[in-house]
Amino acid sequence: MRWVIAPDSYKGSLDAAGVAQAMRQGIAQVDHQAVCILRPMADGGEGTLDALHAAVGGEWLRYPVCNAVGQSMDVDCLLLPDGTVVLEVARIIGLPDAGNSDVKDRSSRGVGQLLRALVRDGYHRIAVALGGSSTNDAGAGCLAAMGLQLMDEAGVVLHGRLQDLASVHVLNTDGLASCMDGVSLEVWSDVENPLIGPQGATAVFGPQKGVSARDIQEVDGWIAYFAGLLDAGLPHPLRDLPGSGAAGGLGYAMQVLGGRMVSGAQAVAQHIGLADEIASADWVLTGEGRSDSQTLSGKAPACVASLARQAAVPVSLLSGAIIADHAGALTGAFDGCYSLCNRPMTLGEAMNEAPDRIAQQAEQLARTILAVRPGRG
Repeated sequence: MRWVIAPDSYKGSLDAAGVAQAMRQGIAQVDHQAVCILRPMADGGEGTLDALHAAVGGEWLRYPVCNAVGQSMDVDCLLLPDGTVVLEVARIIGLPDAGNSDVKDRSSRGVGQLLRALVRDGYHRIAVALGGSSTNDAGAGCLAAMGLQLMDEAGVVLHGRLQDLASVHVLNTDGLASCMDGVSLEVWSDVENPLIGPQGATAVFGPQKGVSARDIQEVDGWIAYFAGLLDAGLPHPLRDLPGSGAAGGLGYAMQVLGGRMVSGAQAVAQHIGLADEIASADWVLTGEGRSDSQTLSGKAPACVASLARQAAVPVSLLSGAIIADHAGALTGAFDGCYSLCNRPMTLGEAMNEAPDRIAQQAEQLARTILAVRPGRG
């Protein structure tokens, strides 16, 4: 059989390429003639660059930037064979690297520094994978690094940290006017939330980044104030657009810079040629660390399933945990959903045993399929 194996990562356990290898190992135990096409997937979050590089290669580019708390670091981005440079926000201002810092002290400045350096060096096709940020500054830090000038009432220049937004008195956008001329900017995300309000960046995603419940309304007010000043100088207001609340408001900043929001999973699938591989497959296998009703909202396995359905190829889901919804939408999207947890175990045990569990479950799936496909093993 010809298998296309296109999982996302199992976060905290295995990257997408490791998951794909484990799935192939299990299939090979029973399908001795198997042709396994490995296409690790991602949806624009952490691991996007690794998945792309594993599938299609490319050239690593390294630049000096600052992280969310202003510390200097070197960060890699990936020049794809088609000339697109992809940068991953999680590598620059990722949540694990923020430590115990106060979210009000964090800034997305490093993202702007990398963008500016890429434009300076003549790269004209850039994609920004937004997932996994630790910041909630509405992209003010990023825009400041790109040329936006923020000043308080005394004329002191502000650097775009979250806590700076309440003090902004004057915005000077002259430095932004031509900074992205001639550049095609794609913004990869699976988030459609607006910048502010009850479904906005702070209310929905702020708590996981350290915004306390008592501060949500105040912080949302700071962001609304900043965006109001900036939107006033734009042809059309952007703060209510879908995706503007992604990555703590970096989605808003990217659209200010002329970026076009696209599905991260669909963008990755296109770059790795997933649709063409699926079209010639007998079976497709995907998965992620945990699957639930949110999986169908732009996550990588949902994208894989959609492409498989379009090609009339069966597709199965093999995830660390599967939380089925009462309406059956998740299970109905796949030809079989399989969890690694076949006995009582702690999360730590499941994560540590993931490679073996994935291989074992993939083997059992392949046995079942081959049982009704005589002569294919």
